[in-house]
Amino acid sequence: MSKVLDNRIRVYRAEHRMSQADLAEAIGVSRKTISTIEVGRFIPSTIIALQIARHFEVRFEDVFWLKEPPENDTN
Repeated sequence: MSKVLDNRIRVYRAEHRMSQADLAEAIGVSRKTISTIEVGRFIPSTIIALQIARHFEVRFEDVFWLKEPPENDTN
């Protein structure tokens, strides 16, 4: 079973009253990149993930963590 990378980017953006575009501009990526990372459709590079954590002045693990995907019920 593979793991997925989950995140709290949306929470940190809300706490800092930032839009996706604001965060994207601050770290030098597109708004779409932030959007797709937030919803889990795109796994960020290590550099982008670290830039996001650094921007919010928190540890990487406070923003990102590995999560087990839900098991498919085959019954």
